[in-house]
Amino acid sequence: QVQLVESGGGLVQAGGSLRLSCVASGRIFSMNVLGWYRQTPGKQRELVATISWTGRTNYADSVKGRFTISRDNTKNTTVYLQMISLKSEDTAVYYCNLNQSPGMPYWGKGTLVTVSS
Repeated sequence: QVQLVESGGGLVQAGGSLRLSCVASGRIFSMNVLGWYRQTPGKQRELVATISWTGRTNYADSVKGRFTISRDNTKNTTVYLQMISLKSEDTAVYYCNLNQSPGMPYWGKGTLVTVSS
């Protein structure tokens, strides 16, 4: 089993910054992909950014240039999402995700980011 625990969400004004963190624990294989997704009421969960075990990153077009995903495998497997120039449309619940093989995708419980205009 794998557990993912997010932190760092909160209320921020438009143009501000936040940094999300997600600590993964449990049976984690070295070759994995960590990611951040977000969801607003009535909409499907959407990809924000992913980072592979090699450090390769992928971003949604809507966050390119504003969000940066990174990971730290030294102590615990941790993934970060640095968000700058936040917009009201970034308001959502942000979920941490871990994909590894074999195994099913794992999800955290989410952390709420609210951007006030």
